[in-house]
Amino acid sequence: MVSSRKLQPSLKTAKRIAVALSGGLDSVVLLDTVCKAQANHKTTEIFAFHIHHGLQKPADDWLIFCEKLAKKYRVHFDFRLLHIDTKENPGNIEARARAARYEALTELCEEYGIRDLLLAHHQNDQAETVLLQLLRGSGVAGLSAMPNERELKSGQANITLWRPLLNQSKAELEAYAKVHRLAWIEDPSNQSRKYKRNAIRKDIIPRLEKIQPEAIANLARSAQLFGEAQSLLDRLAIADGKAILIKEKLEIKPLLSLAANDLPAANNVLRYWLKLHQLAMPSQERLQSWWVDLHSAKPAAQLEWRHDGVSIRLWREQLQIASPQSGSWFFKTIPTKSKLLGLPTGWVKAAQEQGGISQRERLGSEKLQIKANSPRKTLKNLFQEGNLPPWEREAPLLYIDDELIAVAGVGVSYPHLVNSGARVWPEWQEKAESV
Repeated sequence: MVSSRKLQPSLKTAKRIAVALSGGLDSVVLLDTVCKAQANHKTTEIFAFHIHHGLQKPADDWLIFCEKLAKKYRVHFDFRLLHIDTKENPGNIEARARAARYEALTELCEEYGIRDLLLAHHQNDQAETVLLQLLRGSGVAGLSAMPNERELKSGQANITLWRPLLNQSKAELEAYAKVHRLAWIEDPSNQSRKYKRNAIRKDIIPRLEKIQPEAIANLARSAQLFGEAQSLLDRLAIADGKAILIKEKLEIKPLLSLAANDLPAANNVLRYWLKLHQLAMPSQERLQSWWVDLHSAKPAAQLEWRHDGVSIRLWREQLQIASPQSGSWFFKTIPTKSKLLGLPTGWVKAAQEQGGISQRERLGSEKLQIKANSPRKTLKNLFQEGNLPPWEREAPLLYIDDELIAVAGVGVSYPHLVNSGARVWPEWQEKAESV
C-alpha cells in the first residue's frame, strides 16, 4: 500500500481525531457532523482518511472526490492505496479488503499520532451484521455485532474505534444529507447480490420490515443486548480462568479439567482467550476438533492450529499465539534526565543517513552480550535461557554498521549502550492487527 499525502499538522494541537471517509452517504454525513460539532473547538484537529481499494474503475474518482471534500471542510487528508490480489487468490475478497482497510487506517492513525478513529457504521449496518451472524450460526459474541467503541492495540499505542452513528438509521442519514444538501458517491458494488450483505439488504430486510416495521431497530437492539450478555460471559471466563489464563497463554491441564466438569464453561474461557488476542470466534466444528486434539495430545506434544491468520501452538502444555514475525524496528527516544541506558542518538542518526541500519534474518552463528559483566553468548543459548518457543527463535535481528545490536525478544548489545547524553532504545514493533 502507498500514500501520496505528507501532511504537516499543527504542533500546538492538543487532540487529533480521524474520520474514515469512503465518499459514500454514511461517511459524508459523519464528516459533516464532526466538523460542525468541532467548529468551536480550536484545539482539535480533524483528519479524513480514505482507503483506495483499487478493485473498481471509479475508485480514482472517489479518491479525488474525498480529497476535494476534505479541502472544502478544511481538514487534513491522506489516503492509502491497497493492492489486493484477486486473480491468484480470489476467495473472500470482502473479508480481505475489510482487513486490509482496517490495517491501512491503523497505520495512518499511527503516522499522525491519532488515538481516536471514527467509523460511519449505522443502524442498518448493525441489523445486517446480526442477520449475517445468524446465518453463520454464530454465538453470543458474533451476535453482539459491532460495538459503539473498541480498543485496538497497535504497536506502542492504543487506538479507539468509535461508531457514533450506530443508533441512526440510513433513512435518518439520508434525511440529514438532504436537509444539508450534501453530495456523495454511490458504490456500484452495493447493487450486486453476489455479496451476502447486499442480498440481505435488498431482499431480506425489506420483507422483514413488512412483517415488523421496527425490524431494523429491533435487530440493532438485540445486538446491544447480546453485547451485555457477552460482558457477563467475559466476567465468568475471568473467574473460571484464574488458573488457566496465565500471561496471555492458556494452561492446558486446568483447562482440560474444567472441560471434563463443565464443557460450556471451558468453551467460554477458550473463546475469551481468543477475544483477548482479537481473533475471530471459531466455528463449532473447529472448536470440537481442537478439543479432540487436546484430549489426545501427550504431555510433551506440540500442536499447531491455523486460525484467523495466525498460528495457535501447544508447547510445554500451554496454548499460545504464534504471530508471524512481521513488523519493523524503531528507535524510542529516552529522556535526557532518565537513568535508562540507550544507544547514542548521534551514532544511530549517522547510520540512518548512511544506510547503515538493516534488519536481517538469523544465520545461526550470531553472538550477543546483553548484560554487564557477562560473556557474549550464542543466540541459541540466549533463546534457551529466555525460554522462547521454537517459532520465536527466528526473531528479526537489528544491525547497525554491520554489528549485531538487538534481537527481538532477547535484548540489546550491552557494550553499545550509554547512560548519558542523547540516546534511543531500539524496539521491535509488530505489524498492527486487523479488526
